[in-house]
Amino acid sequence: MKTTVFLLLFSAQVVAQHHTRLEPATIEVHYRHTMQRDTVRRLATETDSMILRIGASASQFFSRHTFYYDSLWNDPDGRATAEVLTLEAFRTRDHSKEPRVGTTYDYLYKNYPAGRVTTTNEQFYVACRYDEATPSISWGMAASVRTILGHPCRMATADFRGRRWTAWFATDIPVSDGPWKLGGLPGLILEAYDEGQQHVFTAVGLERVKDEPIIFNQKDGHNRRFEPTNRLDFLRMERRFLMDSNSFIQMETGIDLLGDEPNQVMRYDLLECDY
Repeated sequence: MKTTVFLLLFSAQVVAQHHTRLEPATIEVHYRHTMQRDTVRRLATETDSMILRIGASASQFFSRHTFYYDSLWNDPDGRATAEVLTLEAFRTRDHSKEPRVGTTYDYLYKNYPAGRVTTTNEQFYVACRYDEATPSISWGMAASVRTILGHPCRMATADFRGRRWTAWFATDIPVSDGPWKLGGLPGLILEAYDEGQQHVFTAVGLERVKDEPIIFNQKDGHNRRFEPTNRLDFLRMERRFLMDSNSFIQMETGIDLLGDEPNQVMRYDLLECDY
């Protein structure tokens, strides 16, 4: 409860500083995102809480943990609290309360600007932003049906950005949206997973809302303006960062965290594999 109140207070302050309210959301969906960090040995699974806010013309998709992290570090009082929590986590070796990013740094805005999808990210010590045409996904309908959160759903499959996706969309919620960049079906996607289930998005809550705004971040959590790039360049940079993050840190700070130790081997691919 304390975390929720704290997040609300800081998010209100951050919005007033350098965020733009696009429109009010009418639907908010909470997804559990499960991803395999080790697709070779399948030993490391990470879970995140994702939020999809849908308005009349645009939607926003982001990690709740990343939003909390950004809200803390972008405010002087929040930064002090984050430093205390981080030091306490290292002192006690209990990192459960340490502010941290979830499975992604991305904030996605569908149909902003109109007909485009905008992504912002601050993963590489440089805040990046790119937009792309709204993806056209060729879904194939299947006869399979099931119920998710009390809503009748139908199955559809498609190849998208290097992965084979299965989606379950609610036939009684005529909203062509879903988790991440998935959409284009005649109903709201409540579950989606790729072949091999390296990434699984499952709706765990859905509600009609009135007072939750869809907010576009003009700056990142460290008060830096986003540098423009394009999708493929961003993905290639992300891949290089994950393969050798120490070199990025050393270039930015001058600190070599590894010394003579070898880099960790990246045992999974990006969510989009078409780079």
